[in-house]
Amino acid sequence: MTSDPAVPGDSPFRAPPSSRSSRDEAPQFVLPLVVRIERAAPPARTDALETAARAVLTLLSDERALGDGEWARAVRDWQDARIRKVVRRARGAEWRRAEALPGITVTGKSAEVRVFPPVPLDGWPKDLARLQVSGTDLDDPEPPVDADATAPVIWLNPDLGMSAGKAMAQAGHGAQLAWWELPEQERTAWRETGFALAVRTAEPDRWRELTASGLPVVRDAGFTEIAPGSCTVVADHPALR
Repeated sequence: MTSDPAVPGDSPFRAPPSSRSSRDEAPQFVLPLVVRIERAAPPARTDALETAARAVLTLLSDERALGDGEWARAVRDWQDARIRKVVRRARGAEWRRAEALPGITVTGKSAEVRVFPPVPLDGWPKDLARLQVSGTDLDDPEPPVDADATAPVIWLNPDLGMSAGKAMAQAGHGAQLAWWELPEQERTAWRETGFALAVRTAEPDRWRELTASGLPVVRDAGFTEIAPGSCTVVADHPALR
């Protein structure tokens, strides 16, 4: 599922997506994520969302994405433009071909998500380009437990219905915006936990409080599923409260 948090200018999450900036004029890149969905054993929805968010953080903090690392230029070019993410699904031989490409596989309780260095919008590796975007609808066998109030939480808008693929991209956006806001000491502490986090849907009253709290808010560009400018997630990291 394609998604773009619309982060123009030097304010990565506060400006409306209708605002055009140098980000729109720059070459456009996308961060590919592939979720493994086997017919006989699909992952739980919440676990897939959390694993996708952790995968984005894992790539951002990987030494290959930093400094003079082999992925660093691609990551910089991607972050200088609009921050697009696309979630596709794979199974069987498709998944094995995806695993053979440079990237990082992050596992959850039931989910496996592989994240790849950013690629140009029209420059996808063929083994990823042929994967399907649709068909990422997932369910939770049981309602997720309440989130730990002392840990980072990516809160979903309760008024928006999103496919699992769309929600995975949005969770990744929220995690990335929190990462940008954190000082290095807090980034290190989060990394040492394995990027522990939860993704939960907020109650309506809580959602209104969150969007007015000053925490990072993702406003979607509206390319798929939802209206432009919709607030999709709020990144609630304890160090940002």
